[in-house]
Amino acid sequence: YFSLTCDNETCVYDEVIGPNLQRMSNLEKLALYLAIDYDETFIDGNYLMKNIISHMPHLNEFIFNIRSIISINNLTYLPSNDDIQRSFIRFGNHKIISCVDYFPNQEIGQCHIYSYPYTLIYYENITNNFPHGLFNCVKMIELFDERPFEHEFFIRIAQAFPFLEDLTITNMEAQQQKSDDNNRHFSIIEYPYLATLHLLRIHDDYAEQFLLNTKTCLPNNIHLMMDYDVLQRVTQNLTRDATRINYSKVEKLSLHHKVDLSRYL
Repeated sequence: YFSLTCDNETCVYDEVIGPNLQRMSNLEKLALYLAIDYDETFIDGNYLMKNIISHMPHLNEFIFNIRSIISINNLTYLPSNDDIQRSFIRFGNHKIISCVDYFPNQEIGQCHIYSYPYTLIYYENITNNFPHGLFNCVKMIELFDERPFEHEFFIRIAQAFPFLEDLTITNMEAQQQKSDDNNRHFSIIEYPYLATLHLLRIHDDYAEQFLLNTKTCLPNNIHLMMDYDVLQRVTQNLTRDATRINYSKVEKLSLHHKVDLSRYL
């Protein structure tokens, strides 16, 4: 049995990790948890079959969770999620989940593949293309996209991760579906186990998403991390009635403030 976990993105898979795996010809069980910064192609079923499985004739159990990131600058063909799913045909009855995203602003693509059921306690870089599922083991997630996260997306997140404790959101795009303080159109979302909420690189709409009591019911004793200016705008200097209830549940507040260094020069 061999297990390899690399939390940070690695760019030495072909030079270091791959060749060492291919030497383990007697391996019977393998677990890989990797984020790979690649040049031109996603890691898919064909790649795993050719470069890993074919070198391990005794392998009878393969658990994996792999995120590969590529530059899309000079690519003429961008694989779809259906393309990635078809690459796992030779994996038989094993359930494999895939999710493909492209981020034009950053000029990168991301492909996340994993064997189901999901076994990690964290799930990173979740986008609007997040596949349905139930992830009881996951305690920590990160949300990122260049498209806005709407209220319905957060409903899906709350349902998929019922024991979520730590949530980070990175999204600078404004929501398209708005509501005012008195609008009851949206169902109120609950995160009963949420303890830490990171709202540092966000549009103001996502601060409203979690601080307005018409959208979200936060648990007590939460640790909130966010930008000072965003907090001031969204809570109207802590005078906005619709944010009072959720803000009162914040036990610890970590504020980040952008400093204008030019005035000190």
